[in-house]
Amino acid sequence: MKKLWSKTNIGTMELPHRLAMAPMTRSRSQEDGTPGELTSLYYAQRASMGLIITEGVQPSDDGQGYLWSPGIYTDKHIEGWKKVTDAVHKAGGYMYIQLMHAGRMSHPDNTPHHRQPVAPSAIAPGVEMFTAKGMQDIPVPRELSEEDIQTTIADFRKAAAAAIKAGADGVEIHGANGYLINQFIGENSNTRTDGYGGSIENRARFAIEVTKAIVEEIGAERTGFRISPGTPLGGIQDGEQGPELYRYLVKELAKLDLAYLHVMHLGNEKLLQDIRSIWTNPLLVNRAGRALEDLSVDIDRGLADLVPVGVWSLANPDLVERLQKGAPLNEADPTTFFGLGSKGYTDYPTMEELESQEG
Repeated sequence: MKKLWSKTNIGTMELPHRLAMAPMTRSRSQEDGTPGELTSLYYAQRASMGLIITEGVQPSDDGQGYLWSPGIYTDKHIEGWKKVTDAVHKAGGYMYIQLMHAGRMSHPDNTPHHRQPVAPSAIAPGVEMFTAKGMQDIPVPRELSEEDIQTTIADFRKAAAAAIKAGADGVEIHGANGYLINQFIGENSNTRTDGYGGSIENRARFAIEVTKAIVEEIGAERTGFRISPGTPLGGIQDGEQGPELYRYLVKELAKLDLAYLHVMHLGNEKLLQDIRSIWTNPLLVNRAGRALEDLSVDIDRGLADLVPVGVWSLANPDLVERLQKGAPLNEADPTTFFGLGSKGYTDYPTMEELESQEG
């Protein structure tokens, strides 16, 4: 894993190694979407990961999907995130705030205004959503008008500016995993007949326009983008044109000279190789279920420049040190992934803490 521990530059950051903390929903914000003190501690504990990509953060009331997820569009949100970024920076890390508009992956019971979710087309995802009343079917969303689309792009722009004001080193645009941008890309979730649907170019248009707006606002060197080709989350199907659409999208995003591209990879090796050849800037590759001993394989092969790690970094605040020393890892407790205060959030022990307990 020698190359894994080499330094690298991404955007405005000089990173100490090639690991990063992957974005993971934790549902522990205050009811108004403001991150609290526990959030500052959670991320600061993991600052040795170098680059931390936060959980999905909604850019507007319409963008919220889950209960207790954080926002970045009010003064209180900015104040809350400023405490988080300050804590991470003080501990020696960097932080990108992931901008995530859930689109149709929402429920009126989970949002501040209790309105119908929005999406490119009035098509329900066919899955359930956790709410305060328990699991409920996600309703049919309201189709965004072209005017609504422009408002949503403006929301992303404002949220990016707010993230930088809150001290973030940059933002990651969440174009993956079944959320709004991915819903425009999906063949079965976007049946529009205007300039945002139909052809490959039209289905990629919203993603590109959001990115251009954010680049104009905060700079390409502070902007990353996440994709998940072929991932069926949220009922999304790319269709036969999916690989070609992603080649087109990556080619267009490459023209913007972004800080990085983050790929959630599920097995189309030819497409990943094509993306690597198109994308000359830093590439982050996240392989779900990757074995620990295979962490550096994509870096060694030249397919990736950085490896985002999820559950292992959740359960091991000192993951970097454990890997470097070949120490055993804490096991993650899935029952505490979402919304249970400090338990399973900030109470995973470091090696040092375990040694002192044993001593």
